[in-house]
Amino acid sequence: MQLSFYDSMSRRVEPFVPLAPGRAGLYTCGPTVYNYAHIGNFRAYVFEDVLHRALEYAGLSLVHVMNLTDVDDKTIRGSREAGLSLREYTRKYKDAFFEDLRALSIEPASVYPAATDHIPEMIDLIRRLFDKGVAYQAADGSVYFSVAKFPGYGKLAHLDFSGMRSGVRISNDEYAKDAVGDFALWKAWDEADGPVKWDSPWGPGRPGWHIECSAMSMKYLGESFDLHTGGIDNLFPHHENEIAQAEAATGKPFVRHWMHCAHLRVNGEKMSKSLGNFFTLRDLLAKGWSGREIRYVLVAAHYRQPLNFAFDALAAARTALSRLDDFSVRMERIASASAPAAQTEAAIAGTHPHSSGPAPAVQTAGLSAPSWTERHLEAFDRAICDDLNTPLAFAAAFSLVNEGNRLAQDGAATPADAAAALAALARMDRVLGVLSRPASEAVPPRVQALLDERAAARAAKDWAGSDRLRSEIAALGWAVKDTREGQRVSKC
Repeated sequence: MQLSFYDSMSRRVEPFVPLAPGRAGLYTCGPTVYNYAHIGNFRAYVFEDVLHRALEYAGLSLVHVMNLTDVDDKTIRGSREAGLSLREYTRKYKDAFFEDLRALSIEPASVYPAATDHIPEMIDLIRRLFDKGVAYQAADGSVYFSVAKFPGYGKLAHLDFSGMRSGVRISNDEYAKDAVGDFALWKAWDEADGPVKWDSPWGPGRPGWHIECSAMSMKYLGESFDLHTGGIDNLFPHHENEIAQAEAATGKPFVRHWMHCAHLRVNGEKMSKSLGNFFTLRDLLAKGWSGREIRYVLVAAHYRQPLNFAFDALAAARTALSRLDDFSVRMERIASASAPAAQTEAAIAGTHPHSSGPAPAVQTAGLSAPSWTERHLEAFDRAICDDLNTPLAFAAAFSLVNEGNRLAQDGAATPADAAAALAALARMDRVLGVLSRPASEAVPPRVQALLDERAAARAAKDWAGSDRLRSEIAALGWAVKDTREGQRVSKC
């Protein structure tokens, strides 16, 4: 598979060619752990998860690094207000972040480096910047990067330096998007930092936010690596500053491909607590929406298009996922008379143009993958290769569902058709991570026993017993729908 991505530096779609054949290094900007992550944050993390999955789907061996910012202005302020040590304060939000990742079926990164565990690497990088003549210490003891001494500054954001004021220093970790000035590499300790400080050649203090990602990405991925991602709000100043620090220190290109996802809005407006439209993932789960439904909304839009998040979209996601689940149940019933689905998966792996290795021998007659499933898989692959075009990828998945349902409706779907359709859907879900019902939604044994009892009651025309059993199943949190193929159950 030849993946192509939009590169934020060149501002065009380009073929992705990794530095090392068969391998890819990916760095994604993770959370600042001063609070629970909100759905705008998760728009970026889900996009990065689709990228992670697509790289592996294309057969690449992936090293994925996502940092945890556990020291900056916000975490220090929050820990002092809470009366907790920085480590105690951030631990709660680190744990919550990993719980949220699991709720959204986000694949784990290879490593999650925390800033406070990598202070020596940051100090070493700052030393190198002094050696190169681009870092200096101000009168207050803080260390700054001189952007005027790095000729390439502004190339990612395509900045116009005509209005830049020389010598302006910016000490805040985050600052106005149109501000250009020397930024802090090391922030001298002051009373507002409380006990948060480390010793350094420039006196006690702590790292600036930007140096953290440069130091940690190069530690785990090398001085040059393949991909760096984040939300569009990270492009400037954060990613611009990362480039300046890394390339000034090493003299090498820092990152081959930059990718950024667009903003998320809620009901057409910017998220704001004052507007009442600010939601963490936990807020939405508490309202009864599932992680799978939330993920569907975040994945279904193309990552470079602004996403309007609304409860109507969640309701539509619930309907779409129910349709997918009904299709899977229908195909499972039809396939139940066939040879094990694993054999059909093996057959598809052998005939699919992007599979690796020779096709395994399949002895069962009629078990080769039907051409109609291959057609939808090829459409899916084209979509993913074209800058992660998830809207077209979903279109391919639902085209598969439509054709499979038509075959079943006409009585023309064979067990091999059904098994191949399930295998194709599972293959697509390796990238989208939302098409298959998660294990947490598997029917529990107690519910299945009641379903079997209810099926027997209906066969005996015991309608009162059937209704009683439906109520018992509902009390356990599951809804039953009667169809021509029999009972279908879904989690309420």
